[in-house]
Amino acid sequence: MQEITVQELKEKLDSGEDFQLIDVREDFEYETSNIGGQLIPLGGILIEADKISKDKPVVVMCRSGKRSAAAIMQLEQLGYGNLSNLQGGILAWAAEIDPDIQVY
Repeated sequence: MQEITVQELKEKLDSGEDFQLIDVREDFEYETSNIGGQLIPLGGILIEADKISKDKPVVVMCRSGKRSAAAIMQLEQLGYGNLSNLQGGILAWAAEIDPDIQVY
C-alpha cells in the first residue's frame, strides 16, 4: 500500500496539485476537525466508490491511518491503483502541521 506523510500532503495542498482527498471518518469526527477532504465514512466507502477518482491521485485519511488503510484495501478490490494512505491521519497532521487543529 502506498503511503504519504503529512508533510507530503501539505506540499500537495500548498502547490495546488490536482488530487482528491478522501476522509473516511464519521460525520461527528469530521465536524470536530478536518483539513478539507471529501467526507465518505468507511462504512459507505464501497457504496460511494463512484465519487472517488480513478483518473488522478487520491489520498485517503482518517484519525490515525487504520481506517483509511482498511478503505484502501476495499477499494483496491474494485480496481483502484491510485490510492495513498495518510500516515498517522489527523493526529499526525495536528502534531506536525497544525497544532491548533482540534483532536480527540
